[in-house]
Amino acid sequence: MTTPPDALPYLRAATAGLRHHGRTGTDQPADRAHLDTLHAHLTALHQLLDRLAETTRPPHPAAGRHLATAHTRLWQASNAVHDAFHTLPTSTSTAPGSDCEPRLLPEGPPFLTICHRHLATSHAVRRKTTPTDHTPAS
Repeated sequence: MTTPPDALPYLRAATAGLRHHGRTGTDQPADRAHLDTLHAHLTALHQLLDRLAETTRPPHPAAGRHLATAHTRLWQASNAVHDAFHTLPTSTSTAPGSDCEPRLLPEGPPFLTICHRHLATSHAVRRKTTPTDHTPAS
């Protein structure tokens, strides 16, 4: 069964917004607010692909594997954007990386939002990709 083109209005609107931004909003270097918003889009798309891969895999294994691969690559992109966020200067500093190293906590809200989102997504990724230990406890 195919999905009618107007059945995904929010996804189409998000795509249109990203296309518009790509055509009109790229004349300035990325700042933290820009990367935070981009990270939010990537993590939302990551969650969507996760659900699509899970539901597509049983009836269409090959398509499900391709979606799972895209899911993994989106996680890698999200991780890179998160790291880039922490290498940019804050509004109060001028040197890149002066507020924190990429693996340290930033100075707090509103900058902590991206870290909370990233941490929640990384927990979900680890739950899905790390095998559980099924050996009985002694």
